[in-house]
Amino acid sequence: QVSVVESGGGSVEAGQSLQLSCRISSLTYASKCVAWFRQVPGKEREGVAVIGSNGRTAYEDSVKGRITIPADSDMGTVHLHMNNLTLEGTAIYNCAADGLTSGKEERYLALGTIPTASEFGFWDQGTQVSVSS
Repeated sequence: QVSVVESGGGSVEAGQSLQLSCRISSLTYASKCVAWFRQVPGKEREGVAVIGSNGRTAYEDSVKGRITIPADSDMGTVHLHMNNLTLEGTAIYNCAADGLTSGKEERYLALGTIPTASEFGFWDQGTQVSVSS
């Protein structure tokens, strides 16, 4: 049974940094894809960053240069390093995982974009990140 467990999160002031970590177990695909999403009440969920087993990454435009998504070699743990956080960073963050299919690679990662939430079948419980001024 696939397990996706997130840790980290909390409250920080604008300009500070925060790290989220996602531990993925029993995802048996040869190639994997892990993404971070965030959602604010009343707004649609948006993809923040994604990484594939092939090392390709993609980031939402507003976070480029401030956020990275490092992963260990087997994609068992994926982090979200968030630097210089802004008030817009306040949201519930979710980690999502699934296999990296050729379709996902061609339609999203190869184009530098983040797959939609429907492309991921395994999700964590979510964690709150609050950024204050």
